[in-house]
Amino acid sequence: MSEPPVAYYTDERWQNWLDRLREAELDPEDEDAARLLWNLQEDAAIAVTKVIADYDDGELDDEAAIAELADIREIVLSEVEIEDEETLLLVDGVQTSLVCVFYAAELYVAEGVDENPIDERLSAASAAEEREAFDDALEHCAQAGTRIIDGAALEPETVEEIGYGPVAEWLNGLGSLESAFADPEFIEEDEEAA
Repeated sequence: MSEPPVAYYTDERWQNWLDRLREAELDPEDEDAARLLWNLQEDAAIAVTKVIADYDDGELDDEAAIAELADIREIVLSEVEIEDEETLLLVDGVQTSLVCVFYAAELYVAEGVDENPIDERLSAASAAEEREAFDDALEHCAQAGTRIIDGAALEPETVEEIGYGPVAEWLNGLGSLESAFADPEFIEEDEEAA
């Protein structure tokens, strides 16, 4: 197996997004701000889908795929320095959402596709969250994510039933993953919100 010709994701790419966020003076209620945050999250999720695609195509073995995912995770989940506290909180939300994306991708490579239906996993995740068993809740969400990688879809009704909290944030990440598999093209960093 050959080495991938280019990095799936770079620190420079992530920092460019963060620079845009620093300059944007985000208002969470503003549609352009929401789009910018979604694009930031989606861009990282797309990088994950490209690793998975190369793994599925046999261009990466298990070890190489896990290493590539770890490289992207390290870039995206590293501590962010942004002076504006509200913007920092919004980026933290994106990072929280992406935790589940990385975990799901790693589980997919290491263990394959979960056998349980997504709605069962999400119900179990909600129940675990209520017990404050957050590690269990994340595990259930990530297992649901392996099914999304395999082509299953998140049912909007199931997602709507989840109250605000970590599970909702992780599901937001899985929504990005689902969207990224549907259209796995990197978002142009200089793409202006229309």
